[in-house]
Amino acid sequence: MLSPEEWSALALSLQVGVCAVLMSLPLAILVGYVLARTNFAGRWALQGLVDLPLVLPPVVTGYLLLVLLGPRGPVGSWLEGQLGVRVAFAWLGAAVASAVVSFPLMVRAIRGAFLGVDPRLETAARGLGASPVRAFFTVALPMARHGVVAGCLLAFARSVGEFGATIMLAGDIPGETRTLPLAIYSHANRVGGMQQSWRLVLLSVLLAAAALAVGEFLERGRLDGQRRGTT
Repeated sequence: MLSPEEWSALALSLQVGVCAVLMSLPLAILVGYVLARTNFAGRWALQGLVDLPLVLPPVVTGYLLLVLLGPRGPVGSWLEGQLGVRVAFAWLGAAVASAVVSFPLMVRAIRGAFLGVDPRLETAARGLGASPVRAFFTVALPMARHGVVAGCLLAFARSVGEFGATIMLAGDIPGETRTLPLAIYSHANRVGGMQQSWRLVLLSVLLAAAALAVGEFLERGRLDGQRRGTT
């Protein structure tokens, strides 16, 4: 059985993962669609900006977020002063850090899903009188739904396992910002804590494996549907 502190870390990790996905999803769909359907001069720059969190050390990502969203940062000070919303050293900071780090994975999955949708179907919908926005919501997005859900699951799994950017932006505050990875790190730095960490390590592995398995199932369903559509 998990201790109350471990239950708190699990609940916070799930909360952070879900919020990170919800934060990223609208923009990820937009960016994924743009990258899949358009070819403009600055496309490489947009792709590079999206992929940057994949190659940056998570601590560097967290540092940049702290500079931007910290109490004295240009955005963080405005949010706290005008809206009373504190991002740094709060659970919201953990969600923001996880959203930024997991964003490239979500965009890649969604872009791949839109690439699998025949653009002629949208063209046909527009020819029947649908606006570009309506064609997107009634044709492209429903047909790419498996990839969108798979991207959400990948982002959720990455968010649950996020450590470096989270500890920089949100800190390690028991009961407030201590997610599963931070709890594992905290246990491992105590005398005899390595043994206590095994339960949380196993729980983290199970959560990530379940999200990946469901994502793989949905991806196979999307590919099978494409094959049936071409036969």
